[in-house]
Amino acid sequence: MNRIFGIETEFGCLVEPGEPFAYEAVVEAVKDHVFHTQKLGVFDLHPRDEAFEPAFSGGFLINGGRLYVDAVGSHEEYATPECRDLFDLIAADRAGQRIIVRALDEVGLSEIASFYNNSVDHFGGHTFGCHENYLVRSEDRFLSDSVNYLYPFLVTRQIYAGVGRVGGHSIDYSGMRTNSTMFSNPVDYIWVSNVYGVQPDDTVDFQLSQRADHIIKLTASRVRFNRALINPKWESFYSYGSTTRLHLLFGEANQMQFAYALKVGTTCLVLDLIENQLIPDNLRMPDPLTELRNVSRDPTYRWIVEMEEGRTMSAIDLHREYIALAQHFRGRDSSTDWTLDNWEATLDALERDPMTMSDRLDWVAKKKVVEAYMKDANVDWKHDSLHSIDLEYHNIDPSKSLYQGLVEMKQAVELVDDIKIVEAMTEPPQNTRAKGRAILVRKLIAWRRPTYWVDWDAVHLDRQTVVELNDPFDTYEQEAGSLGK
Repeated sequence: MNRIFGIETEFGCLVEPGEPFAYEAVVEAVKDHVFHTQKLGVFDLHPRDEAFEPAFSGGFLINGGRLYVDAVGSHEEYATPECRDLFDLIAADRAGQRIIVRALDEVGLSEIASFYNNSVDHFGGHTFGCHENYLVRSEDRFLSDSVNYLYPFLVTRQIYAGVGRVGGHSIDYSGMRTNSTMFSNPVDYIWVSNVYGVQPDDTVDFQLSQRADHIIKLTASRVRFNRALINPKWESFYSYGSTTRLHLLFGEANQMQFAYALKVGTTCLVLDLIENQLIPDNLRMPDPLTELRNVSRDPTYRWIVEMEEGRTMSAIDLHREYIALAQHFRGRDSSTDWTLDNWEATLDALERDPMTMSDRLDWVAKKKVVEAYMKDANVDWKHDSLHSIDLEYHNIDPSKSLYQGLVEMKQAVELVDDIKIVEAMTEPPQNTRAKGRAILVRKLIAWRRPTYWVDWDAVHLDRQTVVELNDPFDTYEQEAGSLGK
């Protein structure tokens, strides 16, 4: 696929009750161990953002990605390097998990703390993200017009990309956040103009998406309490020529590698269709946010949505329309053909019986795991213990994860083997600028220079020496390799 993409994952951290460590201390210890002891990257010496990413909150890694602590919520966040291949992306994503788990174990906290790539706090009502980034053609009309062709796809792809969730939340605008809370945690509320809370919603037992209940906007720049499908990002560091970054907020961290690859691959193809103006007007949707929740909460799995002019169709048939249009790109590369073939096969299986996809789709696998527990424990959908089962599916420590148990029982399709994941912990993708940046990060670690500046699109080795990394498709291997001490 001739497109750059990458994913940022915000990890939740849970410390066992009664332990003296606060989760903030665990998060900081893991981050510091990765940079100070393991020497897998270089710290940001300067703040990338005074409020959210101050100096020494993290930095770039030798695998081309970033690990840092986001000041909003004090959570660990890992951004993959720029990728062009679906399986490179999966390897880079899983490599980030391995880095965090190994650091947690080496600092001696793995017995009392765990990290999770889920997207919701069942009891606190918080939500955290798995954000997708795609290089797209930069057009003035994208966010005003072209994006309307993307919304129907985004709100329905959860039929295969959703990670599943026990229960639900409803938005509460009655003033859940008190002034004392806001003043004691000011960074959490910077630039917030719309503050709300959430309440448990007992009307739903299980749904496809963890985040659907929390999305209240189509696009928004201030997203702390304006959770949106899309967060516009027009920074220069992810732009090149006539392209820029599309930052998708509505997404979830798939444990299933198949669902992960299918999510990104299909999104790339729909972006191709939009850029080539191949999607007809009748595939627009008048109320995407309503359909987002309706699809997530539909217990019949018919997933009927309303399109333009009052026409209704199933989400499966909508995606078949996209597949028919995307056949235009068949044969251009192996990733495109893999996506088209598996997209179609997945829709067919979902139409016949969604439960047959438990080895490929997270929401199906999780539902089966939860139902098995319910039978063994003789509890119903309202029992609080189900939230713990839901959460442990997303534990990124293989020794604790319920998902990993499925892998060990050969009940999860794996697309990338352990060797490739281990390599991705220290090696960047070989066909993007991440390679050149990784070479330079290694040199900075070895040189121990007191001043430098690393960013996605440039590395300042000192005040005089700058290596520009403007083109994300270029490896810059020669430029980076030729620089001595």
